[in-house]
Amino acid sequence: MKAETLAILNTERAARRPVILVTDISDGTQRLVKAADFGADPLHAELDKQLRMGKSAMVESDGKKLFLNVYAPTARLVIIGAVHISQALAPLARSLDYDVTVVDPRTAFASPERFPDVKLIAEWPDEALPGLNIDHYTAFVAVTHDPKIDDPALLHAFEKNCFYIGALGSRKTHAKRADRLKAQGVSEADFARIKAPIGLNIGAVSPSEIAVSIMAEITAELRIPKTIPAELSKVSNP
Repeated sequence: MKAETLAILNTERAARRPVILVTDISDGTQRLVKAADFGADPLHAELDKQLRMGKSAMVESDGKKLFLNVYAPTARLVIIGAVHISQALAPLARSLDYDVTVVDPRTAFASPERFPDVKLIAEWPDEALPGLNIDHYTAFVAVTHDPKIDDPALLHAFEKNCFYIGALGSRKTHAKRADRLKAQGVSEADFARIKAPIGLNIGAVSPSEIAVSIMAEITAELRIPKTIPAELSKVSNP
């Protein structure tokens, strides 16, 4: 790899922007495709597919064998609320290679004993979230049932364009949430992004089952092919 290509690659990765290195197997020539350029690239369909899968792969185009080396940011999961569901959700997400953080100002819940080996921040969301560098590659889950905690956290998730935003609560609870957030200026489009009731409808009852339904919904949002949004090419700073 040329030094110039490596420098650009490192810059994109440091900014948590996806990038794919395309190598022509026949002669070793390489080119780097940034996320902002995916849509106009002749390989855009393959680039989109491999990025969504998070895997490098060999493809054929115009009779040439090309190796697509995918560099995607590590997906993050931010859980607002150190509740029973979170105790099941955090280790499940870690087993799927997510970088997990649990935020809850209630120290009786946010304890290392309840969340071993998980990054835990016992602060209010408006204090904890800016320092986490939340971005489009972050899944965001609010499960406290407390508007004082969940609402400001959801506002932050909208601002950072998280790829998944989910919130626990019944339809009645969600309707009240709508009134509160829209009163604070949240648009219909942003509010519609909240997955509520949270998780896929698999008949989940226990905290562990609900955790499975949430991770299934997050996985579907991450992996099912869609048009790559322009926000992927931007840096989200606190």
